[in-house]
Amino acid sequence: MSTTSGSSGLEQMYQQVIMDHARAPHGRGLVDLDLPATGESHQVNTTCGDEIRLRVGLDGDRISSLSWEGQGCSISQASVSVLHELVEGESLSEADLTMDAFRELMQSKGEPLDDEKEDLLGDATAFVGVGKYPARIKCAMLGWMAFKDAVIQARKDES
Repeated sequence: MSTTSGSSGLEQMYQQVIMDHARAPHGRGLVDLDLPATGESHQVNTTCGDEIRLRVGLDGDRISSLSWEGQGCSISQASVSVLHELVEGESLSEADLTMDAFRELMQSKGEPLDDEKEDLLGDATAFVGVGKYPARIKCAMLGWMAFKDAVIQARKDES
């Protein structure tokens, strides 16, 4: 088996992960929250029209709830689904590490990250190829930017 076919097999697997999340998204459907700190953010990718409205609920430094609704390409919808899977139930510091690793993946121009970061990202490593296409990076980052903004809003609630 040549490296080319191995690489395309990996790309096919990555595409399948993205399509699975796009078809059956995790966390879709905004949830009403009764938590000490909640935040919501609506983000639009003006380049293509993708949009995400994301709601987060914090209990101390833990992300108790993350829900969202949106429309757009499979990359934007799958990316926010993966985000939900990775950060709901985690601490804010763990979510920050995950977000930093995802941003690094998007800036890697299609090159894989080290094993530790790939383990941290789980299904999000499927987006490695997106880094080759600057216009698609905005799609993949849309939900992550909404999450970051919603956490800022939630933190304001606490003060």
